[in-house]
Amino acid sequence: MDTVATTAADGLIFRDATDADVDTLVALIESAYRGDSSRTGWTTEADILEGQRTDPEGVLEVIKSPDSRMLTVERDGAVVACCQLARRDAHAYFGMFAVSPALQGVGLGKVIIAEAERHAREAWGATEMHMVVVSVRNDLIAWYERRGYRRTGRMTPFPYGDERYGIPQRDDLRFELLVKELA
Repeated sequence: MDTVATTAADGLIFRDATDADVDTLVALIESAYRGDSSRTGWTTEADILEGQRTDPEGVLEVIKSPDSRMLTVERDGAVVACCQLARRDAHAYFGMFAVSPALQGVGLGKVIIAEAERHAREAWGATEMHMVVVSVRNDLIAWYERRGYRRTGRMTPFPYGDERYGIPQRDDLRFELLVKELA
């Protein structure tokens, strides 16, 4: 794993997550996507998925994997955001992206995704960043498109029946692959 600790101009500290961060990161990810607390931000999935978004085992797996890292973002000593980066041949995978609902909509997400892309390009030599997004999340997909990601039309099924990914509230969920070239 490539350890990093950098400070952005706006007082953000980027670092690799440790085992001690697992519970904090699970709580952050859940708060950004599920339940009533997620409704204060714009990334909520509460209307399409109930149940959990992730669990301690899933986060710990990312932290422990030699080909991935969980980028943790702090401001004033508190964890305010995170994302998963995984090295996969010539591309990197971006996932588990969460920003505290109270801080969404102020530009923090743009800073974090730019740092993730920079790391994938410079540390791993990745030429593309890949991610999957629930295909009915048009507002979220549009946000990624404004950051240079393009829809590929390549879909994979949602894992219905596997509650580790949540409890679907509709029957038309799929994941769409989004890709961005990292120049």
